[in-house]
Amino acid sequence: MSFLLQFRRQATALAVLVALGAGGGSALAAADAVQSPNLAALQMPGQELSPQVFHDLLLAEIALARGRLDVAVPVYQRLLQMTQDVRIAQRATELALYARRMDVAQAAAKVWAALDPESADAQRVLAGTLGGSNLSVEQIEMRMAEGLAKSGPRLPGTLLSLNRALAQMADKAVARGIVERVTEPYLLLPEAHFARAHAAYAARDSAASLNSLNAALTRRPDWEQAVVLKAQIQQGDDPAAAVATLESYLADHPDNTNVRRAYGRALLGVKRYPEARTAFEGVIDAQPDDQSSRYAVAMIALEMKAFATAQQHLEVLREADYPDTDALEMGLGQAAEGLGDPAGALVHYDAVAEAPRRDQAQLQIARMLAQGGDVDAARERLRALGGSDEERAGYRLMEAQMLRDLGKIGDALVAVDQGLRLKPDDPDLLYESAMLADRLGRRSGMEGRLRKLIALKPDYAHAYNALGYSLADRNERLDEAEALIRRAVSLRPDDPFIMDSLGWVRYRQGAFAEARQILEKAYALRADPEIAAHLGEVMWEMGDRDAARSTWEGAAKQYPDNSVLTSVMRRYGL
Repeated sequence: MSFLLQFRRQATALAVLVALGAGGGSALAAADAVQSPNLAALQMPGQELSPQVFHDLLLAEIALARGRLDVAVPVYQRLLQMTQDVRIAQRATELALYARRMDVAQAAAKVWAALDPESADAQRVLAGTLGGSNLSVEQIEMRMAEGLAKSGPRLPGTLLSLNRALAQMADKAVARGIVERVTEPYLLLPEAHFARAHAAYAARDSAASLNSLNAALTRRPDWEQAVVLKAQIQQGDDPAAAVATLESYLADHPDNTNVRRAYGRALLGVKRYPEARTAFEGVIDAQPDDQSSRYAVAMIALEMKAFATAQQHLEVLREADYPDTDALEMGLGQAAEGLGDPAGALVHYDAVAEAPRRDQAQLQIARMLAQGGDVDAARERLRALGGSDEERAGYRLMEAQMLRDLGKIGDALVAVDQGLRLKPDDPDLLYESAMLADRLGRRSGMEGRLRKLIALKPDYAHAYNALGYSLADRNERLDEAEALIRRAVSLRPDDPFIMDSLGWVRYRQGAFAEARQILEKAYALRADPEIAAHLGEVMWEMGDRDAARSTWEGAAKQYPDNSVLTSVMRRYGL
């Protein structure tokens, strides 16, 4: 139950009690009975229910029931000034904390602590407002030390609240120092080490944080909270260690669903999807209403292309009123696509209502329409999308790629140039426009755009590669072509397509043996038909015609419609 919902339920009960006169008692006694039974031990005298107090109590609680903390908090401030009642002080403090009015919370907590000096809750909350106060470090530290000393049996909980108290302190190193000093007398307790771990983590000292967590777990080996935090910290630097930490805990505590849920997330971090799915399914078996774990199973199933399983879980979530309906519709759309139901997928995607997923769904619809041959409808969807210049430029790029794939190169260039008008220096738009210009035979336009791209983004490897390959393929300026391609290689040494370009330019330069060696390496990395075409041509020109035929024919079986490969084979009479 949320904190605000608790207040709302209390407010309703309080309003009824006030309206009925609380059986002859005071309104404050009614509030005490509803929300703070522990205060009965104080034997506080009832306050006189003056018209002003009655009015303000009713006003504040009705405002709270309507979610108007901006009204409820100042009214409770006024009530506290009028009554100086510990029950009002406690409620004013709690409301101010929830509304993040730390100045009001601190003032109310001071009154609460003064009226009830023995209240550990009051001392803890007062300490909890210190991080955002104007007190010196020494004063904050002294108040915290006093609060810990007076905690009695609540000491473990007070230790765990230290970092919340200092959450607003901007200098996390200073906050960490405070925590380390005030916890020094309590290091026999695991909670003291946990507090130190939390402070060290906030100060970006993961190693010290892990050391403190290990100390806490030495004293309390089955502490779920410490194990989960340890795994969370390990996730940043060593995801495999996070998995191992949680696995070890689950070996001894197999029924702990919270740790199993964390284990599933850790497995996702190392892309062990089948095991992550099993972990989340274990949580669902124990807690069928755990929506976050069921959603995780659905998303993993989509990743694993287990579309029927994904669909099943998403439908269960929809029946259970999962709050993020757009996420469900996106997932159901993907599942329907995977199951060969494009009409169902379109219905789901079109049901996505809110940005940013609405635009993502419309992009999916456009892609599906284009794949189905209805390019005009796809373009209409893309054109209807709004957004920033950057977003609309991205839509023009997608439109251009659709048109390019359909062989409408001129229309594609028009679309990408429209994108460039919105975002003139976008690297992807420049690269796409250069490739389209080349296919239209506009070589000067292609070269100019690629050189602009290289000037704007000197580490854009494919720009060097495209320009160098274009020169090599035309058998022009081969030394310059080689220099450009070698620059691309230096940026992306393991890219098979850039290797292909280097092999091709070396072939053009007459270095057949080196060209063959480079192309064979590229083809081993990626059995692409165009790499096969180049490799076969080098083999043929070196006199190894059987190897050339074998390479071409093997690639042709896999890619019978590739125009580059078929053109080369036809040129050599095959």
